Amino acid sequence: MKGVVIERGEKYYTYLKKLFLSINNLQRNYNWLISSYECWPYTEKYAEILSEEFCWMTGDELTEMIECEDFQWIWGVFSAFSKDIPKEKVLQYELPESDGCSKIWQTPVQIQHPLAEIEIVAWDSSMTVFISKDDHIVDLLRENNRFAKDLERYISQS
Repeated sequence: MKGVVIERGEKYYTYLKKLFLSINNLQRNYNWLISSYECWPYTEKYAEILSEEFCWMTGDELTEMIECEDFQWIWGVFSAFSKDIPKEKVLQYELPESDGCSKIWQTPVQIQHPLAEIEIVAWDSSMTVFISKDDHIVDLLRENNRFAKDLERYISQS
């Protein structure tokens, strides 16, 4: 399992469109649980969808939302699950957290939800943390974003 942190190269964080392009839109291959979020969508449609404690979306739905409105996520955890894991099984566990969550800053890096394959954390508009059980996806992100730093190294230097 690998992770990266991105805290340079953008005026504000977290915007997902560029991140998804960096991983060749592999987000489409998963279902997503979005939790512990603060964001400001432009339209009522997405404001309503994101008005609950959590949001469950397919990868295509998440991609469509980001393509329609690449709005800023101030806080939030995006947890990716294999499409064969039902929402009901995912919700048997605690919702992942962003604001004040110390688990994000521990080594070895871990994804908060035990069934998730990928975790993206929007951290207080100042950085994005990306962790994946598939090292290839993290390597792809690092190849396509020169500001992506190894998360474990970042933690050890902090």
